[in-house]
Parts: sequence; C-alpha cells; structure tokens
Amino acid sequence: MSNETFDAVQIGTVHSPLTDTASAPKQGREGAPEAAIEFSADVLDALESLRVGDRVIVVTWLDRARRDVLRVHPRDNPANPLRGVFNTRSADRPNPIGLHEVEIVAIDGNTVRVRDLEAIDGTPVLDLKPVI
Repeated sequence: MSNETFDAVQIGTVHSPLTDTASAPKQGREGAPEAAIEFSADVLDALESLRVGDRVIVVTWLDRARRDVLRVHPRDNPANPLRGVFNTRSADRPNPIGLHEVEIVAIDGNTVRVRDLEAIDGTPVLDLKPVI
C-alpha cells in the first residue's frame, strides 16, 4: 500500500443535534434531523446558484471513525456476515470519507440547512456536489 499523502481543505462544518455516532441513523433517510452546514467565508462564491430544493452530495471527513478497520458486520449487526469495508457504507475505513445525499431546505449567507444528513455535530465538510 502506498504511503503517499495529500492535503484536503475543510470548507465547512456540520451543525446537527446528532452528537453520538452510536445513536445516529445509518442513512440520512432513516430519521436524520434537519442540520446546518456552516461554510468558510473564503468559499462563499462556490455556493452561488444553489437553490432550496436542490439535492446535493455532501462530502465529509468522518473524523471520529477508526482508520484501521478493514472488515465489519454491515449495519453493526453481528448477525450479518463480515464484509470488507469497501463493500459497505461503514464510517470505519482507511480513508473515512462520507457521502451524504441531502436536500437543501434553506440558505442564509454562509449557512445551508439540509435534511437527511446523518453526520454528527462538528463533522468537517470537504465538498458539495450536485446530484445528477
């Protein structure tokens, strides 16, 4: 395995009532509360043209995930057979990148409110991409 590294820049932060990974829903559509993403001032121009109702993919860095896990029981259920993490949506993985499809419900300056975001409070945001 290559040990090459690169830099990623945090462009925002998730603000959510979810504070515990164990009690957060596994997928956003499984009961995630409305949340906000606060973007850094230096990326505000990148929010241009986003609209309420748009569906976007929020790319996060799952900073509390374990990076040494290669196999998991899907959905943390021991009754499910072990699988390699690349065949699951487990947060625990060598590079804990989260992908979250959400709907924009409000935009106010540098804050974008969304629904269906299962990321916990304080999670770093790396990027936003439109759902095509």
